[in-house]
Amino acid sequence: MKISIVTATFNSSATLRDTIKSVLGQTYRDFEHLIIDGGSKDDTLDIVREYEPQYGGRLRWISERDRGIYDAMNKGIAMATGDVVGILNSDDFYTSDTVLQAVADAMREQSVDAVYGDIHYVNEHDLSHCTRYYSSAGFRRWKMRLGWMPAHPSFYCRKKIYERYGTFDISFKIGADFENLLRLIYVNRINTRYLPVDFVTMRSGGASTSGLKSHRQILSDHLRAYRKNGIRSNVLLESLRYAAKVGEIATFRTKSALGL
Repeated sequence: MKISIVTATFNSSATLRDTIKSVLGQTYRDFEHLIIDGGSKDDTLDIVREYEPQYGGRLRWISERDRGIYDAMNKGIAMATGDVVGILNSDDFYTSDTVLQAVADAMREQSVDAVYGDIHYVNEHDLSHCTRYYSSAGFRRWKMRLGWMPAHPSFYCRKKIYERYGTFDISFKIGADFENLLRLIYVNRINTRYLPVDFVTMRSGGASTSGLKSHRQILSDHLRAYRKNGIRSNVLLESLRYAAKVGEIATFRTKSALGL
């Protein structure tokens, strides 16, 4: 079973080495890595070329102007030749060398359309220090009406599902990943499975993880995603997610302080 890993890049030279090394270090070897570059002006492509020989033909890449990260992801999914597709952002990296093996083991069951797991965040200046752990264990389909979704960087889906139900709507500024999962999981009720695996280490500070402005945009995108898919929800229901998130962060910090 081939797994296609899509990485969108744009001026990613500061972090891309970590991403690439974590892919090359996977114990599961039936994969391809698709790097979709938006026309970087820094050393991003030099790094891609440097590591290309180590892939043994399992790396494909393009560099051209695009209409943003979701457009790049769509290009990668369209190029993918694997049975299963996952997204690995260019400032993130796999937490362990057995992530793809866990995905492959779960996806061998033909009734499973997609899997997801956990991720954790780190400070960009100290990659060994976890600042927040995001577990998808408590996710349920009905919670999407409250704005919840499984951690998207841990989402691995059969390509035929994307072909059947569509990829990312690039008209969304930040929330195209939520709208896509809403369409796949809530509307079309694909069969998903949670894996108790820490998939990805993410540097804090991405477009969807920081700032009041970004959270306002997320709320706007979520409400629009509901309307697009004919789902009833509102600001009040969405606010419950933020209350739960505060509790999650408080619990994590308490455990960290106690060394648990």
